[in-house]
Amino acid sequence: MSDEPSSVATTAEAEAPEVTVSTARHKKWQRKRPNPAQVALPTVLVIGLVGGVAGSYGFVHFFPGSIPVSKQQLVVQESSAVVDVASKVSPSVVSITTKSVQAGAFGFGQQTAQGAGTGMILTSDGLILTNNHVIDGSTSVTVFTSDGKQYTGAVEASSPSSDYAFVRIKATGLKPVTLGDSSSVQIGQSVIAIGNALGQYQNTVTSGIISGKGRPVTASDSNGSSSESLVDLLQTDAAINEGNSGGPLVNLAGQVIGMNTAISADGQNVGFAIPINEVKSAIESVKSKGVIQRPYLGVRYIPVTSDFATANNLSVQNGAYVSGDASSPAVVPGSPAEAAGLKNGDVITKVDGKTIDENHSLTSILADDKIGQTVKLTVLRDGKTITLSATLASAPSGS
Repeated sequence: MSDEPSSVATTAEAEAPEVTVSTARHKKWQRKRPNPAQVALPTVLVIGLVGGVAGSYGFVHFFPGSIPVSKQQLVVQESSAVVDVASKVSPSVVSITTKSVQAGAFGFGQQTAQGAGTGMILTSDGLILTNNHVIDGSTSVTVFTSDGKQYTGAVEASSPSSDYAFVRIKATGLKPVTLGDSSSVQIGQSVIAIGNALGQYQNTVTSGIISGKGRPVTASDSNGSSSESLVDLLQTDAAINEGNSGGPLVNLAGQVIGMNTAISADGQNVGFAIPINEVKSAIESVKSKGVIQRPYLGVRYIPVTSDFATANNLSVQNGAYVSGDASSPAVVPGSPAEAAGLKNGDVITKVDGKTIDENHSLTSILADDKIGQTVKLTVLRDGKTITLSATLASAPSGS
């Protein structure tokens, strides 16, 4: 996700460590280790995109015990809130099924593959947000609304490197989701995930908390070759099952604060969501122009944490560490970042005086800026602080 979450910094600047996720299309999310001293991050993720998986349940054990009255009251209140939010948001969540043509066994002939995911309604006339990996490579898209109606969908715009896409259906009177502010999300905050679990259970609701922020993951195909990365993701223990990709992660006010994107294959209760603030500028662009236009810097980066700073002997514990490799350069050639003089190993700590930290990523800060705007970058280089100026461009088509 660079600038873009995993590809090149754009509104989603990007790049960093890896996790591994696999969709019905056999894409894997794998955590990529930074070149410098590495810091352990989440491992294998599995992106939810599946077509028809038969579900079965194992044994369940109950362990009754006494619960303090105060805790009972808290649990009841939160349970009631989950019910209310689910009732409020579910009508704005859709199930998406896709068909794509793939090579047959042993390279002979072709076969049709089916996939499933989730989406959220953005406008009453049928604009829907989902993950790019849900619709990528599809030859047909079908959308099912919560009232059981079926629509033919058309991909209106997409950002492969940022892993989001917009689907349009011909409809009226739909109920849009309410977008929240992902920058205000706190670790430990209660959240709810809604989606098409396992590609067969429409609008399944699970609850949990925000377990972490600023998590980087990298997507790769089935043979392990890196293809794209995402940074600054929200981590949650709310169950995100295959098929949930593209569904909303909401707070107890019923506001969307993220888009469910990946789950860990290494452990239970580890899911990841793209912060909604990183998609807002694209949403407004598609609403008004039908295309994705967003400010673009052109760097790949790793979010700096205290552990990362210690491991890499940095004098700051926040910022965006500019980093890449031979196949994915830290500074994209011909980009505003290159023109500004940014280099591999630089740490961008501020943009126009706004501090980059776990609540305000480089991607989300740039998302509030305009194409053509000149920004001042505060940069730590070789232990010294310097200031560089960069004029933001429009993100390249298809990025």
